[in-house]
Amino acid sequence: MIDVELLTVFFTVIGIDIILSGDNAIVIGAAASRLPSHARRRVIGYGIIGAAVLRIFFAFIAFYLLQIIGLLLAGGLLLLWVAWTMWREYRAEAEDVSMAESTATALGEVEHKIGWKSRPFRQALTTIILADVSMSLDNVLAVTGAAHDHLYILIFGLALSVLLMAIAANYIANLLAEHRWLMFVGIGLVAAVAFRMIYTGSMEVGHALAIL
Repeated sequence: MIDVELLTVFFTVIGIDIILSGDNAIVIGAAASRLPSHARRRVIGYGIIGAAVLRIFFAFIAFYLLQIIGLLLAGGLLLLWVAWTMWREYRAEAEDVSMAESTATALGEVEHKIGWKSRPFRQALTTIILADVSMSLDNVLAVTGAAHDHLYILIFGLALSVLLMAIAANYIANLLAEHRWLMFVGIGLVAAVAFRMIYTGSMEVGHALAIL
């Protein structure tokens, strides 16, 4: 006999993973998109490994994390800061490229050099790690809440989220490198996730204060 409740939990976890892993992949891809191709692959790999490690760590202490009021709010604020940093760096790079266009004879070469100069590997990796912390926290809390006491569904959900990121991040990075205007869309999606986390976290804090 089909367990309707179990199927509901299973597909809920899959839906959460598709949404949140896609957002995480956007951050990784956006941060890597302005690096040369060889460095792009490295930073994407580090970003995915970091997200996997953080998800495993947060999963082990998920019960305690759920008891911390305001943690989701703090994660949302951190992610919003990441979105703002990406926006500021993108605008600065766009201005540099625009100024260089007037004297450059090869626009593609100029974009490559300026992108590498304004977006060094360490800076891209820092952005990814900060986003990984916030988004891994959000993912684990969401999946833990949906999985309830089904440990194997929780494990499956975390593994699926990492797999989805691995598939999507490189594709997104290449897409953003070719069509830079899509960066606005990516940053907007990351900001939307941050605002959702801030709203949910604020409601939790407000509820806790009301009880007190």
